[in-house]
Amino acid sequence: MTEMTIVHLLRHGEVHNPRGVLYGRLPGYHLSETGRRMAEVVAKAVEGRDIVAVWSSPMERAQETAAPAARVLGLEVATDERLTEAGNVFEGLRMTGSDNVFRDPRSYRHFRNPFRPSWGEPYTEVVARMKAVVDDARAAARGHEALLVSHQLPIWIIRLAAEGRRLWHDPRRRQCALASLTSLTFEGDRLISVGYSEPAGALLRAGTPPQGEAALFDKADEALPDAFRAGPEDEERPGSRSVPGV
Repeated sequence: MTEMTIVHLLRHGEVHNPRGVLYGRLPGYHLSETGRRMAEVVAKAVEGRDIVAVWSSPMERAQETAAPAARVLGLEVATDERLTEAGNVFEGLRMTGSDNVFRDPRSYRHFRNPFRPSWGEPYTEVVARMKAVVDDARAAARGHEALLVSHQLPIWIIRLAAEGRRLWHDPRRRQCALASLTSLTFEGDRLISVGYSEPAGALLRAGTPPQGEAALFDKADEALPDAFRAGPEDEERPGSRSVPGV
């Protein structure tokens, strides 16, 4: 019988970010009190699963989300740079308030090609590193399950690639809530399904303003109404080798 392996991609919990900064890869951003509760809820949800490896992005918020799950599973957290947040030229700048990034017209040039995207790490590069770490985790946990803690964009991008969908998307429409699980199930080396769940969904705050790239798009819509009208020839699509298991 062919072995079944599941690689769970866990997005970190809520971050303490009172100034509304796009923190990206900046150090010093930790889970909020709600974020810590989310991590504990997820730990209880995965406690009974056949998880034999816990890997995490090096960012503090990801490490803090991974810790409770690793504790209940009796495992150590392995840090992997490939799970880190996507690079973004707007790191450290505010997305909201009177001093937000769109008060400076020099920011507009970074929106010249939303399909790449021109404001951050190319989607195809994110797919490449996420595919590599998923494949390595699948090999390490073969016949069992692995838990990988990462960030919204990397998780969503590898899901789009795995499902054969275009990489260009509206960040406000990602199905990747805080502390959510995107689960890739493999039969042998073949990806057979992609699942999604929100074990800490009860802690998600209704009406919370968009964060990160979602906030970026909200402001871009206001300041740059024609910013996202590039032609379809600029759209990045994954090749067959971008799909995990292929």
